[in-house]
Amino acid sequence: MLGIIIGVASVIAMLALGEGSKRSMREEMSKMGTNMIMVMPNFMRRGGVSLGSSSSNAMKMVDVIALRNEATAVSAVSPEIRASGQIIYSNQNTQSTIYGVSEEYLGIKKLTVKSGRVFSAQEVKSMAKVCLLGQTVIENLFGAGTDPLGLTIRIKNLPFLIVGVLEEKGESGMGQDQDDLIIAPYTTVQRRLAAIDYINGIYASAVSEEKSSKAMAEVEEILRRTHKLKDSDENNFRIMSQSELMATMTSITDIMTYLLGAIAGISLLVGGIGIMNIMFVSVTERTREIGLRMSVGGRSQDILKQFLVESIILSIIGGLLGIILGYLIAKGAGTLMDTKAYVQTQAVILAFIVCFAIGVFFGWYPARKAANLNPIDALRYE
Repeated sequence: MLGIIIGVASVIAMLALGEGSKRSMREEMSKMGTNMIMVMPNFMRRGGVSLGSSSSNAMKMVDVIALRNEATAVSAVSPEIRASGQIIYSNQNTQSTIYGVSEEYLGIKKLTVKSGRVFSAQEVKSMAKVCLLGQTVIENLFGAGTDPLGLTIRIKNLPFLIVGVLEEKGESGMGQDQDDLIIAPYTTVQRRLAAIDYINGIYASAVSEEKSSKAMAEVEEILRRTHKLKDSDENNFRIMSQSELMATMTSITDIMTYLLGAIAGISLLVGGIGIMNIMFVSVTERTREIGLRMSVGGRSQDILKQFLVESIILSIIGGLLGIILGYLIAKGAGTLMDTKAYVQTQAVILAFIVCFAIGVFFGWYPARKAANLNPIDALRYE
């Protein structure tokens, strides 16, 4: 039964871990908002050759203003300008990414202020040197458990007053640290840190998840107009929604789970062949017994049933033990990998049905061979 036990346990454990990874990834992405829409500049192309990104096809603040004024299915819009550099406080320093955004950004990305406040519209307008820090930056600069509210740090030799501290979010589903960031007014980052006149991207929030498709269509129509694109021109920007990303990630994890399950299922096939071989040996060793049974009135179908039932019982007992072992392996591996494992009912039912089918399929041929033995030859067999 070992082949069946190992095969079933492998399938159960693989499917459970795959389902657990899929659910945890969906949960992490849901924390970022299922109705979030991201707009990024596209790479320029000429004659099918990518020319890289360029400020000429980048987005500007007029795009953000147009979306705010015209998109009815969009509830909030924020520009995003990214800059990276050394962050200094006293004799401590660290490298991090500074995100220049408007005050709506925190609501769009589901970021929560743990202490302090968000910068105001007036501070955005006046290019104020204020910022909010993520927990990873705080730990690197000030140590764990410190509240740096009201302190001043230096970013690229510019002093920034800390007006807020962000709630910890942990790693994203892609393994990215979501707390290693600094948020500041986009005007400050654009002019004082990055020294550019365009924006790196636009983050928007649809009115609801159901209206994400409508919001994306509106965003595309408005941006094509503001970018003065002809009907024959391709978009020089790309639009992605969080719900689309979630659907893509789910399909990828599903494929990986089924692939791992299929690989584990090969050991089930090996286990079935093992049962067939053992039953063949059993038929050979019990030839005289079969002859005796047939000589006292046993019919061929009785002998067939006897060996077939033995094969099925071996498979089912192996399957039950495999299900228990698979559950324990999934839970143990989930604990070691710091992820939850979900043993699905349909996976258990499928494994049980496969075990029964293996018992019938691989037990039938040896059983048929036993049923077709000639009683006289069987009794003479040594």
